[in-house]
Amino acid sequence: MARTLLIIKPDAVAKNVIGAIIQRLEEKGFGIIELQKMHLTRAQAAEFYAVHNERPFYHELVDFMTSGPCVPMVLEKDDAVPFLRETIGSTNPEEAAEGTIRKDFATNIQNNAVHASDSPENAAQEIAFFFGESAAG
Repeated sequence: MARTLLIIKPDAVAKNVIGAIIQRLEEKGFGIIELQKMHLTRAQAAEFYAVHNERPFYHELVDFMTSGPCVPMVLEKDDAVPFLRETIGSTNPEEAAEGTIRKDFATNIQNNAVHASDSPENAAQEIAFFFGESAAG
């Protein structure tokens, strides 16, 4: 079994769709290992998204991710990273496949409901960021 990280972003939390997203994940066979509801500080969001700090959208992303609570969680499943990426859909909800989380819950490319790790290596780092090294499996 592999582990990955998913964050339900502030826009989806504000829409009260945490339960609906979790239900989708469980229906797809993901086990939820850990989860927490938290409000990221600017420092936490800046550190988490530091990989994007040269991109034009970086400051808007940090503002957005600190605009309200989010729900990071550790998920477990065989081939967790690619399967989760398929489950959530394209970053741009207009391009996301029907039935994906972003197609059904996202508003736009920034307010796209969820974040998911894009590789097993990043999943381990991102899980450790929120839950410590031991949670990365």
